[in-house]
Amino acid sequence: MTSVWLTLPVVLSLLTATGGFFVRNNHKAINWISGSSVILSVFCSVQLLADITTNGPYAVAFGNWMAPFGIVFVADFLAVAMTVITAIIGAVTVFYAMADLKHKPSYGLYHVLFHVLLAGVYGAFLTGDIFNLYVWFEVMLIASFGLMIVDAERKQIDGAVKYVLLNLISTLVFLLAIGLTYGATGTLNLADLHLKFPGVETQTAALLSALFLFTFAIKSALFPLFAWLPASYHTLPSAVVALFAALLTKVGVYALIRIFTLVFPLTETGWQPLLIWVSGLTMLTGVLGAASQFDIKKILSFHIISQIGYMIMGLALYTPIAIAGAIFYIIHHIIVKANLFLIGGFIERKYGTSQLRHLGGVYKAMPWLAFLFLIPAFSLAGFPPLSGFWGKFLVIKASIINDYNLLAATALVVGLLTIFSMTKIWSEAFWKAPVAKQTAVELPLSATLLYCLPIATLTVMTITIGLVAQPFFEFANEAAEQVLNPVQYIHAVLGEP
Repeated sequence: MTSVWLTLPVVLSLLTATGGFFVRNNHKAINWISGSSVILSVFCSVQLLADITTNGPYAVAFGNWMAPFGIVFVADFLAVAMTVITAIIGAVTVFYAMADLKHKPSYGLYHVLFHVLLAGVYGAFLTGDIFNLYVWFEVMLIASFGLMIVDAERKQIDGAVKYVLLNLISTLVFLLAIGLTYGATGTLNLADLHLKFPGVETQTAALLSALFLFTFAIKSALFPLFAWLPASYHTLPSAVVALFAALLTKVGVYALIRIFTLVFPLTETGWQPLLIWVSGLTMLTGVLGAASQFDIKKILSFHIISQIGYMIMGLALYTPIAIAGAIFYIIHHIIVKANLFLIGGFIERKYGTSQLRHLGGVYKAMPWLAFLFLIPAFSLAGFPPLSGFWGKFLVIKASIINDYNLLAATALVVGLLTIFSMTKIWSEAFWKAPVAKQTAVELPLSATLLYCLPIATLTVMTITIGLVAQPFFEFANEAAEQVLNPVQYIHAVLGEP
């Protein structure tokens, strides 16, 4: 086993962003550099997964400064699963962007910022201390804000301001929580905090856990702190919003899972009842927002909020099967949500709009695209045997086992309303007759392939996870066991027995 695989995804992304900046005006060069980087990142992340599966969790201390004093990267099943899916999403969106963003004046700069953002996401998943989690969040925030304002129109700038404002509030609270945590414990290493927090006063621990909960609730777009997401995502280019929708809120969810299992066990904080209510309200408000919209991007943006509720539901229930369901659901949602935005983006590119009232006849014009839409749409709604069914089944089963029947009923109702939203897109954009003056842009074959191969890839992944769910569930279950009983994690970082 070699530690190089643990650091390469971050290093590759940063090197690509640096090299790409100098050739950003050369489209051919930036395509080669960016495309090669994401393919290598997929290879490195898969190799890291193979190492962890064979040998168990391990850590790398930078500069040989061992934890808890030095900076460490740590890989366990949860971190590696998130790294692999990030690499895959990075690859499909980069190649999709080669068609979708090619006409943009700052095309090369998009690729540069893509890789800065990917570096931030990888770093957040792999870091072993809270301060560097903050650093990687800020790398993501800077890159995402850059992607929002590159070649931006007025409505995009307006959305970016709202996005940044709420995230800056989250950042300030995050810094406050970090400072108070260090003052109370003398450490910021996650594994070391796990050992030291039982000795922290109850009131201090309650305050710190509340600050972290507020911070990551904003970053995850939980009720009632989600306003920044639907205000900004629908204004973005399709390749950008697909990357954002797949990854940004999931980093917040990952942080919640990591902090409220490893540092503050949720059942000991007193916040579990609140989080159960928040998960239900997040599901419900998100899906109702989606049901009220008549723009593909706006519908899908609100559905991000709704689906985050299912993930937090798994954490709030705090049982092995519930956490496993949350992890399974995160992976499913990253794939499906990115795919739906890519499909919506292709429709917008062909017809010049994502407004449902201006669309029609897509099924007759492109029946293959209709099929590619139905698979992730049904999966998002939870139709068996697709991946979304199994994720919802696990968290709903966990809620029923633990007598949270109202929460289970809410999750089922939200699934029905999700079907309504997806049906609205199908009936308006695909099934009804073309509207007056609707014209389609004829795209070159090369551009069509760059649009459709990423969509087809994610569709195949959705079908595969659904039809061959057992090994994915076993992996998620093992990841949940490691999260709830972090002996291996602590041993990898600190060498503790």
